[in-house]
Amino acid sequence: MEKKLIAGHELKPGKNITDHVHVEGTELHVPHVLICGKNEGPTVLITAGIHNAEYVGIQAAIELSNEFEPDDINGNIIIVPLANRSGFENRTMSTVYEDGKNLNRVFPGNADGSEADRLAHMLFEIFIKNADAYIDLHSGDGYENLIPYAYYLGESPVAETSKKMIDCVNTEYYVRSCCRTGGAYNIASVHGIPSVLIERGELGLYSRAEIEADKADVRNILTFLGVLPGKYHTYPKQALCEHSDDAPFTGCWYPEKKAGEHFKKGEKLGEIRDYFGRSLFTEFAPEDGIMIHQCSSLNIIQNGPMVTYGVPIED
Repeated sequence: MEKKLIAGHELKPGKNITDHVHVEGTELHVPHVLICGKNEGPTVLITAGIHNAEYVGIQAAIELSNEFEPDDINGNIIIVPLANRSGFENRTMSTVYEDGKNLNRVFPGNADGSEADRLAHMLFEIFIKNADAYIDLHSGDGYENLIPYAYYLGESPVAETSKKMIDCVNTEYYVRSCCRTGGAYNIASVHGIPSVLIERGELGLYSRAEIEADKADVRNILTFLGVLPGKYHTYPKQALCEHSDDAPFTGCWYPEKKAGEHFKKGEKLGEIRDYFGRSLFTEFAPEDGIMIHQCSSLNIIQNGPMVTYGVPIED
């Protein structure tokens, strides 16, 4: 059998490895844990902290890395609990500290680019490409109000398996994405690696209930994939077609809805005002929908996130 190497480590049955991998051409080092089961099976990658202020997934991944035992595993579990470490340590929220780029917009990366490009390239080449399935954990960033939901990529060679992974996630909603560029799970799916992105938590906060819910979803998916023993559960959920509107102005933002609230076509969703309280822009609902996530900070930035809503569809 051909040896499987990840980050310079041979995956041997029963092995448990904790290490950092250096991103060539930068000062970045990324923590990772390799848990090698005693029995054969798939290699599943779990990442968190691609957006470094999305703390629910980060803490869930840290805890899971200490809870899995090789004796209980078929195959291998690879955990990258904090992909954007420099952003975390400098509290930059969505971006890599050194170059200000959103890491989840530059996959599969570039070995000759700036820090975010090189980091994405390393994560893709060393971890994502060596996985048989992939789970990416996200939350609402420091300024984002958000409901729990999940994504998978439709129209991909692994859409059927990815959808079955989505069925194992305990949320009320999911999005069948059409985006094939930039994001880690999107690129993984395009390259034939079944992948899902789970969103849970908001506003740069984290709670024990949310962490445990993330951990339960990961374990359930791993059971479906045959990595963990036992029976997996599926959860019925509503498919949503996602729509996002960015802010046309910088100023003060006054949302009218909360994540999870339904609205009708023509309802006011929010308003941007200047620093004298004068209206610059009012966002009205172009159709019936549900708010998935939105900016909830007073400040809003031109061309930055404002509202993302979903329209129920049949998948």
